[in-house]
Amino acid sequence: MLACTLASFLFGVSEVCGKVAISRALLPEDRATIWNPGLNGSGGIPERTTECAFLTPLGGSRDDVAQIQAAINACAPGQVVRLSAGTFLINGGNNVLLNKGITLRGAGPDSTVLAKTDGAKPFPAKGVGAHSSPVIVVGPARFSNTANPNGTDRSTNLSVDAAKGAYEISVEDTAGFSAGQYVLLDEVSGASWQADPLGNGKVWASPDFRVVWQKHDPPHRDDDFAKETFPTTPESAGSWFSRQDRPTSEIKEIASISGSKIVFTTPLHISYRTRNAAQISRYAWPHVKYAGVEDLKVIGGDHGNFIFQWAAMSWAKNVECTQWTGAGFAILSSFRTELREFYVHDSAWVHTGGGSYAIVLSLGSSEILVENGIAVRVNKVMVVNSAGAGSVFGYNYMDMGYISYKGSWIETGLNASHMVGSHHVLLEGNYAHNADNDNTHGNSIYHTFFRNYLPGIRAPFENQAGERIDDAQQRGNGPKRSAGLTAYSYWMSFIGNVLGLPGQMRGWVYETSFASGRPGIWMLGWGEKTDTRVAATTLRHGNFDFLTNTVRWDPAIAERALPDSLYLTRKPAFFDAGGGYRWPWINPAGETNKVRLVLPAKARYDAGTPFAQP
Repeated sequence: MLACTLASFLFGVSEVCGKVAISRALLPEDRATIWNPGLNGSGGIPERTTECAFLTPLGGSRDDVAQIQAAINACAPGQVVRLSAGTFLINGGNNVLLNKGITLRGAGPDSTVLAKTDGAKPFPAKGVGAHSSPVIVVGPARFSNTANPNGTDRSTNLSVDAAKGAYEISVEDTAGFSAGQYVLLDEVSGASWQADPLGNGKVWASPDFRVVWQKHDPPHRDDDFAKETFPTTPESAGSWFSRQDRPTSEIKEIASISGSKIVFTTPLHISYRTRNAAQISRYAWPHVKYAGVEDLKVIGGDHGNFIFQWAAMSWAKNVECTQWTGAGFAILSSFRTELREFYVHDSAWVHTGGGSYAIVLSLGSSEILVENGIAVRVNKVMVVNSAGAGSVFGYNYMDMGYISYKGSWIETGLNASHMVGSHHVLLEGNYAHNADNDNTHGNSIYHTFFRNYLPGIRAPFENQAGERIDDAQQRGNGPKRSAGLTAYSYWMSFIGNVLGLPGQMRGWVYETSFASGRPGIWMLGWGEKTDTRVAATTLRHGNFDFLTNTVRWDPAIAERALPDSLYLTRKPAFFDAGGGYRWPWINPAGETNKVRLVLPAKARYDAGTPFAQP
């Protein structure tokens, strides 16, 4: 708590520190952190009223990129470029670049549309344009101006180990670094051949299993590396979403520099070690701060739809996102960005391989807030690639993840993984068909699932081919699990969740495996073989399930009074909309009403009014 006391003095976060004290009564020190994401510590999203421009669509087939970009370029920070109702065309491989701290605001997602009509085409076309591009980019540029995909151009070594929870580090050289900069902190994996916990020979992992790459000896069909390549090999998977072989990372804001010490505005969420060549790196591009997009719809992006790239304290609010390839919303190399009251749905081609993800955090993005939104009918509703430290996914409705060619496969729901390196993400208060962590491209660690509702099956829906998908009625659909973690997912925590569906648990078991084929409340360490280390490192406390109709507590944890939240200090305003909703809406330890009323985001979806609270 010493670091938290220092933070209270320096940055005024005493309420958040109170949450830390509560969380650490439930979570061991290595799993707990300060979750204070987005603009929470800065007064929230600013309400800007001064307009610098008001634009209407040019109409016909005329492209609107030039007029929108000219208005943005001429607008003073803190002001608004307002778009009228209508459809603005964003074609020809171009995108709108929001490269300064202003707001781009439409007349509402049902009224203002930014459309790429020569881009992604809906199923079954599987089309992308001749010049693929997103529709909107929030940041200084679309592409890196350095050799590194994350845009860093100068690094220096840490001179001593940096402890988790600390606000300062010591470095060998502070030249080129200054207060106000956003910087990347990372370390090499330190991986080597380790005995595979699955019994498949050896796996390329760090000795402490913080990092597990998908590379095996003998080679496995899921490997990301050829036999002769390693994560240290240039242009290999070791640099897809991080600097080479440096997947454990987070982005920080420099508060001050004194001598060889650099002080940050927020604490470290994991330790960084000199034996792992820990470094701090500056970005060649300065991050764009306080840029926001509000009240509009984006459609047709064929290299992603909406991208935050080198953005800080920025946001998208009341934005609908649909018919894209790549990521619906991608948050890359960004810090304390917010995505809220969104509706992302129905990508162009619901297929595996990265072309149909609703929300993506990558390249070290940290302390991100994704809150009170809807993500449905895509391949994966969310993924986190070598990123996520201190981030929160809170009070979202995320459902109906599937594969277009195999609708029976129940995709992952809440899922802060998909590439090695993600750590310390909080998933709180969400409704999702399940919670899981995949190991497609390596492991993830130290995530916390708190007060979520996880029924284990998807809501009935029609897929892109017009097939009716109903997990409750179709016996071949699966794997059915309320909470699952694939092999190599370590030190995860499930606290205060409600699992399963009342009256629909016939044939289910409490603990299951993928090999058994039986639906289960828990499927831990799953895959072709079971990694027993996953269950051994998973903390389960205060979870209620509708199979046994009991709350199960960890006998080693004395605290049984669950806090309302692990990141909020009071009832969020969106629970007061539409006449008011009870919060917390998940009540695992209560005698009745395990799911209290409804989640606001799901109520909007069910009412067919994704942006109006019933």
